[in-house]
Amino acid sequence: MFLNLDPVYWIMMGPVMILAIYAQIKVHTTFTNFSRVPTRRGLTGAQAAERVLKDAGIEDVEVKEVDGFLSDHYDPKARTLNLSPGVYRGNSVSAVGVAAHEAGHAMQHAHGYLAMKVRSFVVPAASIGSWVAIPLIFLGAILHTLGLIKLGIVFFTAVVIFQIVTLPVEFNASTRAKAALMNSGVVTTEEEAAGVRKVLSAAAMTYVAATMAAVMQLLYLVLSLSGSRDE
Repeated sequence: MFLNLDPVYWIMMGPVMILAIYAQIKVHTTFTNFSRVPTRRGLTGAQAAERVLKDAGIEDVEVKEVDGFLSDHYDPKARTLNLSPGVYRGNSVSAVGVAAHEAGHAMQHAHGYLAMKVRSFVVPAASIGSWVAIPLIFLGAILHTLGLIKLGIVFFTAVVIFQIVTLPVEFNASTRAKAALMNSGVVTTEEEAAGVRKVLSAAAMTYVAATMAAVMQLLYLVLSLSGSRDE
């Protein structure tokens, strides 16, 4: 029942897999397109992030450059805002949009945003679940041990909860970013603002797709477990 050859699995997961692929293509092409469009102010992503943080009264977050493509993230433990080379050094609409989004996470942390607190609380269980859930489920299926399958589903549920809570965190960070870029004068025209919205919307689609995939996979596992009980 837990094999990927199960047609029910593909009926449930096929559409969200297609959405996930589309989302990845969309975010890559949108970021690339607007990375060719410089802002009038000419600030780099690093400078934009520093400006947004300063205007928000946040002075204890370091803006750093890290390797990778779109590897940008905020580390609340280290209090660092980590930007990929194209974002850190770029002065494009894409660069300032992504940088401000990550600064939005720093603002959430500084202001005690509830959804971010919940996500941080779930992180340990979700991290473990991402490693052990599927192996436990497959092992339980092979050994015909419902206890292992149930335990795997519990761990996978933590992953799903993390994905669900991530959505408001990411959407809110983008909302903060768009407002901060305009208020700080990093973005000065409606065309630039529209570009930022497109870049951040494309990025948000990847989180939506990941959440839908996780929810559908959990639903499939629960239905499979229910079917195995009836056999």
